[in-house]
Amino acid sequence: MSRKNLTVAGLITAAFTVVLLTFALRPAENVSQREAAAVPNPPQEKTLKKTALVQDVSATDHLNKVDVSKHLRTMLTETHGASPQDIAVYAKRLQQGHGHITMLMWIDFRAHTTKTFQSSLPEGTDQENKLLLKYLKTAKAALKGHQSYESPTFSIGKNKYYFMAQRDKTGNIGVIALINQKVLDRVAEHQLKNLRLIPYPKEGKYRVESVHTDTLSDITVKTGHDNENASHYYENEIVVRFQNGHPTKGQLQTIVADIHCKQPRKLGYAYIFRSEEKNYSQLKTYFVNKWHPAYTEPHYMYLTNDTTNEKPVGTVTPNDLLFSTYQWNLPAIETELGWNLSKGSKEVIVAVVDTGVQASHPDLQGKLLTGYNAITKGSTPDDDVGHGTHVSGIIGALVNNNEGVAGISWYNKILPVKALDNSGAGTTYSVAEGIIWAADNKAKVINLSLGNYADSQFLHDAIKYAYDRDVVIVSAAGNDNTERPGYPAAYPEVLAVAATNASLEKASFSNYGDYIDVAAPGDSIASTYPESQYAALSGTSMSSPHVAALAGLVRSLNPDLTNKEVMELMTKNAVDLGDPGHDKYYGWGQIDVLKTLQAASGSPVPLQLWPQHVRLQLNQLKQRLENNF
Repeated sequence: MSRKNLTVAGLITAAFTVVLLTFALRPAENVSQREAAAVPNPPQEKTLKKTALVQDVSATDHLNKVDVSKHLRTMLTETHGASPQDIAVYAKRLQQGHGHITMLMWIDFRAHTTKTFQSSLPEGTDQENKLLLKYLKTAKAALKGHQSYESPTFSIGKNKYYFMAQRDKTGNIGVIALINQKVLDRVAEHQLKNLRLIPYPKEGKYRVESVHTDTLSDITVKTGHDNENASHYYENEIVVRFQNGHPTKGQLQTIVADIHCKQPRKLGYAYIFRSEEKNYSQLKTYFVNKWHPAYTEPHYMYLTNDTTNEKPVGTVTPNDLLFSTYQWNLPAIETELGWNLSKGSKEVIVAVVDTGVQASHPDLQGKLLTGYNAITKGSTPDDDVGHGTHVSGIIGALVNNNEGVAGISWYNKILPVKALDNSGAGTTYSVAEGIIWAADNKAKVINLSLGNYADSQFLHDAIKYAYDRDVVIVSAAGNDNTERPGYPAAYPEVLAVAATNASLEKASFSNYGDYIDVAAPGDSIASTYPESQYAALSGTSMSSPHVAALAGLVRSLNPDLTNKEVMELMTKNAVDLGDPGHDKYYGWGQIDVLKTLQAASGSPVPLQLWPQHVRLQLNQLKQRLENNF
């Protein structure tokens, strides 16, 4: 495992920012193409971060509309034939658990009756009220015509709303919901601060000594694991990996025109092309002669007629509502195949030292332990920011419950520790206290999606305390696109995590440096959010819990491993990205759940995973040969 020279890092910390700025202003020819792509200049970085903010808000909007639609359908199903009193009880419970559902209107078309729950509509200007009533009328008309409905977003005062309407299968009952979209403003405000798009306190200012790095991002929610339009006719398909990573948009357009195909699907490093005219042999000749790829091969994946999933044999595919469409991050690190080896254990506790957690979130029920509040002693570790709830969901949101998202761990318990206040910041003392408390309360893994550039011996002592008690400590590298070491990630006892996007590239915001150990997905990650909602957030804060969750799976599978051995397993079995071996952008590479768990088990590969194992070994051998050549 590559570690850091802390003495030297401490001496140069004060001057390092100036050095980086000087380096950034050098002429472009002094920077390699690889580094120029990995490290955008300040104007580019600001543009990417603004794009990220818009994308995270947009993705959050989509996540919550899917979730609301599901709740309305469930309400219609579970209250079918129920008494008016039972329907009222159900509606009250739904609204209490989901504060963004401002109003529910129940319409019985047989009895020609309407019942409104929490009936007071928001009041705005005459024009705003007129628009609200117009959309409500349209929703009723849609239900009457046996159609579902979703209105455009409209404003009442400073708040944004939309109507959603669903009708049951019999056509006798309809329900209309008025939804407050305050979560979008909350995510936008969150991202403005944490993307550093608005001023944020520097070290020492306001006596804030340890500030969590939180969420940032760059590109898109789309994933190469989306197999919605999978074809049955594999004789017209080919899998291609290009020599120089990924083709440009213009090159893809040329290929599409040459072989008469639709836009290809991307799976990790490779692209799947389906031609309307050419068979596999013709496609191979075309790609080999014109594009000189790293490899080509037939599309061997099996697809049944009754599913749109195109998953290898042995893949565990959860039924969580948002998984297939939004959670690109889990397939990217081979989570579904890894679940064949370990789904976690309730005996192995993963602590989340953060802003707390929404204990009542429906997608975290049964996964949370009591926890601790280092900010307000004696209080429960409630989340008044959203960050800790999001991190906790990445680790352990309930799997296969038809609700929201799937966590990486099915069974590991989460120990929430509130060490950051309602601004998302905490002192060195509160963070150190949270780490020590977690170590003393049986945590085997601690996730720290927080950081600062100040090297605090006090905080380091807390890290050493937990490490000496055999705790695996994982921390986010930071989100300022800088090589300056961030702490606690840069301490040698901590596994430092950088962020990647869906194209297996360094996320534009991610910090980097020789202290980075591994990388993990951090771009528009869907997870749980306060008020029983879901949000897509980006940042190394989202990458770190992927690694912490994997550590929990490893320790569940092989409890005899020490913390050092667990960390080494994750680095040695990472998928090498960037330059061969360890590099400053990805460390040893992106974590791989399947490979790491195989190594941790020490047992032969399960029979159902043997084809994937052989393919992986061949590809790794081919890559090594190419690198040596």
